[in-house]
Amino acid sequence: MIRAALRGVGSALPKRVVTNQDLEKTVDTTDAWIVERTGIKQRHIAGDGETTVSLGSEAARKALVDAGMDASEIDLIIVATATPDATFPASAALIQRELGIRTGTAFDVAAVCSGFLYALTVASSLMETGQQKKALVIGSETFSRIIDWTDRRTCVLFGDGAGAFVLEAEEGDTGILSSTTHCDGSLSHILYVDGGPSGTGTVGHLRMDGPKVFKEAIARISGAVETCAEKVGIAVPDIDWFVPHQANQRILQGVAKRLKLNEDQVVSTVAEHANTSAASIPLAFDKAWKDGRICKGDLCMLEGMGGGLTWGAVLIKV
Repeated sequence: MIRAALRGVGSALPKRVVTNQDLEKTVDTTDAWIVERTGIKQRHIAGDGETTVSLGSEAARKALVDAGMDASEIDLIIVATATPDATFPASAALIQRELGIRTGTAFDVAAVCSGFLYALTVASSLMETGQQKKALVIGSETFSRIIDWTDRRTCVLFGDGAGAFVLEAEEGDTGILSSTTHCDGSLSHILYVDGGPSGTGTVGHLRMDGPKVFKEAIARISGAVETCAEKVGIAVPDIDWFVPHQANQRILQGVAKRLKLNEDQVVSTVAEHANTSAASIPLAFDKAWKDGRICKGDLCMLEGMGGGLTWGAVLIKV
């Protein structure tokens, strides 16, 4: 069977780091309050010249180096983002340009925090059917540009960054083994942006009903993970690594407990990156890949939930 095999991983973060103590100076909050409720200690915030495209391009270049592959070999680029540089062209097209690629397919996926999972699923499908051979799947976000920095309920939660996977179609038993994606638009009102080109003609700001999102997260995410594992006859506790969307440390712990996973199986970077939406999974994966925790042959379960509501999971054997 042809699968989308992982060849390389890369990530990029803005230079500026904003700590909880920095936020104490501008909004009515405290470091203790943020850490207790979210586990977040700092986040990276994009500065002048740092955009979704620039961060995504940097992550892609690093992933290509990790894969030992030239950009000219790539025939598919999918970018998961809710914060594109422009309404159009797609950020994927602009990243393709930055990488010097002139052929192939490039488009964006908008599923917010689940976007990277959606993008992996689409890329895998295209590769399994023989339409594409080598792909860059990128999650890149500059959520700081849509945050209301006077809203202490949301401004402490998010950060900016990018992560990228290089995939190659290959016969064998490694690569993306299964995936599942879902959406329930009836819950779109609990996590959304109050602007857009057609609706308001403005960019808008992120709005979230935190308690309701938390209530929905654990059951929906756990269900997706279980479905993904069942498709290939694997018991969830038998995976090597759980690489979740980095939204909130309490959600990570709640999902892991429900799935009967040990704490040392969970890759968590929420303390240093905060919630980077579609970028959070590849950012966390890259950290564990680079520090040697994730190794060739490991089974890794990725999961996420975001605005829409969208949610899903992907099981990959490295």
